[in-house]
Amino acid sequence: MCILKFISEEDVYGYPIMQKMEQYFPDKDNSSIYAILRRLCSEGYTETYMGTESGGPARKYYRITEAGMNYLNEKVSEWRMINKIVEEFGLK
Repeated sequence: MCILKFISEEDVYGYPIMQKMEQYFPDKDNSSIYAILRRLCSEGYTETYMGTESGGPARKYYRITEAGMNYLNEKVSEWRMINKIVEEFGLK
């Protein structure tokens, strides 16, 4: 959900995604990030294209699809519901 949210804000290539996730999940394995990116793409939640803005080799950029926005909105809604329940139990 976090990776998809990040991609929803702007088209982005893999390295900035890994940097962002490392801020919040320092124990993550870089290969797991790329596995998630491949899964999001294969499930139709993101799509890729080759960017040329780098001035060097082309980079693979990820962008969210309409299906991805729908999926993200569903997951955020579920997360909010779970968070509300947890708060009602007095856990924060």
